[in-house]
Amino acid sequence: MDFLHALVAPLGIADPLGRGFLSVVLTFVTAWVFTWQFIPRLRDFAVQAGWADQPNARRLNTEPLPNAGGLAIYAGFLVSVIVAWALRPIVVEIVNIQVLAILLGASLLVLVGFIDDQFGLSPAFRLLVQTLAAVLLVVNGLKIDFNAIPFLPVLPPGLNGPLSTLLTILWIVGLTNAVNLMDGVDGVVGGVGFVVSAVLLATAAQFPDRAAAVVLLAGLAGAALGYLRHNFNPSRIIMGDAGAYLFGYTLAAVSLLGTLKFSAGASLLVPLIVLALPVLDTTQVVIGRLARGIRNPLGHPDKTHIHHRVLARTSSARRTAVILWIVALLCGMTGMALQGVHLPVILATGVGVALSLWFVAYRRMRALNLTTPTSDAKESDL
Repeated sequence: MDFLHALVAPLGIADPLGRGFLSVVLTFVTAWVFTWQFIPRLRDFAVQAGWADQPNARRLNTEPLPNAGGLAIYAGFLVSVIVAWALRPIVVEIVNIQVLAILLGASLLVLVGFIDDQFGLSPAFRLLVQTLAAVLLVVNGLKIDFNAIPFLPVLPPGLNGPLSTLLTILWIVGLTNAVNLMDGVDGVVGGVGFVVSAVLLATAAQFPDRAAAVVLLAGLAGAALGYLRHNFNPSRIIMGDAGAYLFGYTLAAVSLLGTLKFSAGASLLVPLIVLALPVLDTTQVVIGRLARGIRNPLGHPDKTHIHHRVLARTSSARRTAVILWIVALLCGMTGMALQGVHLPVILATGVGVALSLWFVAYRRMRALNLTTPTSDAKESDL
């Protein structure tokens, strides 16, 4: 027993057999297994209901592809959080209202994203709902402090308050749309979402006052991994706006909850590095579209995203996804280092994330090799 404690102590795990650690593991496994097993059943229903994306010039699918994967991710995430809440392994009561605000905002965006996937909503309406979901966090105390940003002047309270609110809304809405814009190649958002969630989870676990963040991230990471099993190319289902909104909004919100909320000297630097891939992708797309004279850069889809550029070079959706997973993981490990996380934790996180992604991709390819084009039922059981 002493040997086990000594082995995991450098990883920030105080008691590997304690209720807290085992409950976090259970939360992750619950989300993973539930999402993994639920998607085939949801996919069958989505096919019958007509919940599918039709082929077009921007999409890779050549036939209608069910787009309800976001509902399965949301269900797995929510079920796992409920399990964690029922167990109450760690004291999260002091931030319960903030956790509930995150869950409520995420639920609202999942609903709006799903409606948009099936029927189409105007960009203005989607932006309005995203803004309301961001305001929900602000009124519940989840806010970026402008004065905590390095290299910027310290503002008086009367100016710092409104500017911090505006910055928070831009952070939430911007990241929500950034993740959504990355969803163009099988496996990219699911894999990157898992990588970022796992990195933030490992970072938050090093601090005793971030229990709520650990629980939410464990559920989100598990749901992402369960979904990825069915989304690695060739995809059998996609997450749609519902799933992308869930990832973007929840990751942005949890960063305010305390995952990477630390001293004024670091401020938003680490979240920006961990989430660098979607942030840089959206930035270069918006700048490029504005340079071409497009007045509404978010309302004119094209193939200038990073995943499109990588796909053009690799000619393989699988290689494209793996390359972007690696980039996201390297960004995440860099962010952990800047956060001051110990090297053994960084290395263990990198190895654990890589092995998890390999396992899911291997199972997907194994299932593909064992099935014929007409035996979807067999594949769904693997």
